Amino acid sequence: MLRREDLHKYQEFCVKFLLNHPEALLILEMGLGKTIITLTAILILMYDRFEIDKCLVVSPLRVTKVWCDEAMGWSHTQNLRLSRITGTARERKAALQKKADIYVINRENLVWLVEFFEDNGMEWTFDMVVLDELSSFKNFKSKRFKAIKKVRPHVKRMIGLTGTPTPQGLEDLFAEVGIIDGFQRFGRFVGRFRDAYFRKGDFNPYTGVVYSYIPLPDAEKRIYDKISDIAISMKSVDYLDMPECVYVDHAVEMDAGESEIYEEMKKDLVVELEGETITSQNAAVLSNKLMQMASGCLYTEEGGIVHIHDRKLEMLSDLIEQANGQNVLVVYHFRFDHDRIRDYLKNLGYEPRDIKTDVDIDDWNAGKIQVGMISPMSAGHGLNLQRGGHIEIWVTLPWSYDYYSQTVARLWRQGVTADTVIVHHIICKDTVDLDVVEALKRKSTTQENLIAAVKANLEKGVFR
Repeated sequence: MLRREDLHKYQEFCVKFLLNHPEALLILEMGLGKTIITLTAILILMYDRFEIDKCLVVSPLRVTKVWCDEAMGWSHTQNLRLSRITGTARERKAALQKKADIYVINRENLVWLVEFFEDNGMEWTFDMVVLDELSSFKNFKSKRFKAIKKVRPHVKRMIGLTGTPTPQGLEDLFAEVGIIDGFQRFGRFVGRFRDAYFRKGDFNPYTGVVYSYIPLPDAEKRIYDKISDIAISMKSVDYLDMPECVYVDHAVEMDAGESEIYEEMKKDLVVELEGETITSQNAAVLSNKLMQMASGCLYTEEGGIVHIHDRKLEMLSDLIEQANGQNVLVVYHFRFDHDRIRDYLKNLGYEPRDIKTDVDIDDWNAGKIQVGMISPMSAGHGLNLQRGGHIEIWVTLPWSYDYYSQTVARLWRQGVTADTVIVHHIICKDTVDLDVVEALKRKSTTQENLIAAVKANLEKGVFR
């Protein structure tokens, strides 16, 4: 069991930062130990300084268990009482009634929790709130944001934890910083925030509706200067003895007939396959359809699936074979990816298994799963999978750099035992896959950028 003395110097620095800042934004890359840092600060605030009584942690569902496991893994925090407010309404109520120091709830149930207090005429009892992952609160119109905003005046200490504070651009910081500091630094109105730091991008000249905003040349520096007193940021490579992370691209290629189908969709926005007429109404839909085709299938208008090729599956099986029995984490994007990978590998004698439950995670880390399967949309934040393997294979890459970087960090993080983490990308030549790779290299994080690229390429007639 780890002890308080085992904390790194930078972690102790972060603990002190949280202790000295009632409103704090902890921007730490994956693997730097945001959870134990925060638990240590909570312990001191609660039992040494007597400044807080009860703490609420809001996190992705799977990460709720990570908080409990992390507390039990350190001698100085193992006696903290944690209660997970998850499950059915009856189970959530029971967890809420337990005597605990820290209550951990998944973000999907935050609205329920706030309404539960309101409906029962109860005062908000959590004087400290930790938002993990803060980027989940970037949308100031979302129900969860409005829920936490409602109780914000009753919270004495507010902490935001994230590795990627701007997954969709600098605009995200308006809501994220606002909920932490009570809208002190950027004000309460998003319009004024935009006027101060952005200019209008795409807009409808007839209605005046603005579709996007472009940061002013000095916006990033001015925004970060504005929050520098409550934010601390660190990178893993600067503070940890991290293993090397190697990225390897593997190209596959459609045959002439398959490429012809792809080119038809790209050019005409419509294709006839197996008696089905499949259309793409706009650039966003087209980019998604082309990604599907590059991966080997295509969804029909009714939700059916039309097969195009198995090139990526063939490469995947080769890579697993080359791993020579070492555990492999396979990342899929589309639902048909999941089903096809599972069936294809089973026919080859493998036993692929989804990494979804706590038991799955424990078995993976215990080395009991040779081929694990995850989706970046459901496994992007908080999962500790570094003990189960060091090989990650992407069958289909996502547009989002946030999803990508967070999923890579499931293996490439503190605690991995291998000297090298290998991330494989299976890429279909002469397709939209190449645009996705280029976007990820630029750390593009929004599909809007890629939709713009689709439009530009279509106009130029050079779209892959």
